[in-house]
Amino acid sequence: MATKAHHKTRPGASFWALTLGSIGVVYGDIGTSPLYAMRESVVAAVGPGNPANETAVFGILSLIIWALILVVTLKYVVILLRADNNGEGGTLALMALAQRSLGKGAGAVMLCGITGAALFYGDAMITPALSVLSAIEGLKVATPAFDRYVVPLTMLILVLLFAFQSRGTARVAAFFGPVTLVWFIAIAVGGLWQVVENPTVLWAFNPAYGVQFLASHGIIGLFTLGAVFLVVTGSEALYADLGHFGRAPIQAAWLTVVLPALTINYLGQGALVLADPKSIENPFFLLYPDWALLPMVVLATAATVIASQAVITGAYSLTRQAIQLGLLPRLEIRHTSEALLGQIYMPRVNTVLLIGVLLLVALFRSSSALASAYGIAVTGTMVVTVTMAFVVAWKVWRWPPLAAAALIVPFLFIDLTFLGANLLKVVEGGWVPLAFGGLVMVVMYTWRRGSRLLLEKTRRQEISLDELVRMLEKKPPIRVPGTAVFLTSTPDAAPTALLHSLKHYKVLHEHNVILTIETVNTPRVDAAERVRIKKLGETFTCVVLRFGFMETPNVPKALAIARKLGWTFDIMSTSFFLSRRSLKPAAHSGMPRWQDRLFIMLTRIANDATDYFQIPTGRVVEVGTQVTI
Repeated sequence: MATKAHHKTRPGASFWALTLGSIGVVYGDIGTSPLYAMRESVVAAVGPGNPANETAVFGILSLIIWALILVVTLKYVVILLRADNNGEGGTLALMALAQRSLGKGAGAVMLCGITGAALFYGDAMITPALSVLSAIEGLKVATPAFDRYVVPLTMLILVLLFAFQSRGTARVAAFFGPVTLVWFIAIAVGGLWQVVENPTVLWAFNPAYGVQFLASHGIIGLFTLGAVFLVVTGSEALYADLGHFGRAPIQAAWLTVVLPALTINYLGQGALVLADPKSIENPFFLLYPDWALLPMVVLATAATVIASQAVITGAYSLTRQAIQLGLLPRLEIRHTSEALLGQIYMPRVNTVLLIGVLLLVALFRSSSALASAYGIAVTGTMVVTVTMAFVVAWKVWRWPPLAAAALIVPFLFIDLTFLGANLLKVVEGGWVPLAFGGLVMVVMYTWRRGSRLLLEKTRRQEISLDELVRMLEKKPPIRVPGTAVFLTSTPDAAPTALLHSLKHYKVLHEHNVILTIETVNTPRVDAAERVRIKKLGETFTCVVLRFGFMETPNVPKALAIARKLGWTFDIMSTSFFLSRRSLKPAAHSGMPRWQDRLFIMLTRIANDATDYFQIPTGRVVEVGTQVTI
């Protein structure tokens, strides 16, 4: 049913070690939802300041439980974790997998992938702000005197969190799993006490309570459903982090620890609200006695920081995939760990997220206000994911269309229902992630469209490599010792840097390599498949280096592999010739003028090819060209 998985984990990593690790990284976001989800759901049902009633509490608890069962357990844990792209999950990995199986419809899948990825960034800004803010608000339960310190303290923690990114998380990541496990145990214990006191809440497992609540409350029911969705935000991380931990550890962590702990805690909060309707102000922290409040605030802060870290790391990973798939310009990527390849830091992404997170905290100032902005981006991503999952079930798993529809359409209906409920939040703050996601979509579309137009224009002006080789054989220029490597995106055409070198220097190296770097629709490429070599006479060699969309290209390291194929490569006698283009807008480019300017701006902020491909700067010669687009 699924494609063959090749999960990249640390050597010797045991099943239970991976399971513990997944508890910290995969389930941090969904695990901190009890801080605000129950409160926001009841307030949506009864209105601010009004006491909760039994009908609302039972209806909400039933909706929460069945959302966890249907959306997380069935859709993600049972089904989507099987839709892996060589062991990797996530929106862009699923897009690449679906594209490989389609012909004419690949463009629509690309649009879905861009939409899902763009909406993820909106979610990535809100998660740290909402999670940390809701944890620090626990101080107000201990004493109202802390009220005025909540926002400054939240902003301080977030600034420290983002500032710490450049140092890497390899040394502290080992504690994420144990700390989050303690968190799940603590929230289960807090809820269990109230469930024992009021076991009637167990009737909420009956889905009829949820259906009856929605049927009898009309538009209020939809608003409530939008708040209930907060309990499953973060479930996309199950799929996105598939490649880090593997399917079985993620499934085991959910079924044995996370699902039971979340269910017990939500039932406990419901029992508390039934016993004391005024506790709806902050039912999570009121589950605990006074002596346990401060320890729980500290533990909640640690859990929300870990959840935020997982989202930030996910944003880095998604951005790297988007760059490799040609959806974003090259951005600086720093590796923060020699042992773990996945540990990366992207300064520009980090800065944009930090500014966005701080603005959200300053603008909304409370977790209740910010919760209204949360969810809409996540539901959009879920709709995109399940739509592409239909393509995978149909084309990759080879299911009949009706069978694939029977599997996927019920989940699509649930996701669209949640999306409709969350659209009611647009005016209250839901416009924020939509606006940011829309901005990212425009950037991605502009970069992809502009890159294609530039490539088409360049190709029209190029001459074929075979023709150039024949011309040079008839009229050979002066030869100089050494090897010249010319980077190009079209291996069958003469690189611009080579033509300019011949035009201005009127010399040709003894050995000339036409190098093309190709990104494939699989996460990684085996070393045996990395290099492809084709000889073009005695002077020219065409080399194609293939990288997966989860890899950071390293040209010298990849070229060293070619030695095993009989090609002599010495970095100290090799010069790399790169073409640096200076773009200017043309009168008729194929894009609106504002999009031309945006594309040119993106090319200027793009990271230098020398750094991105990890080519030694001392061996690089750049040749400038001016192109109108």
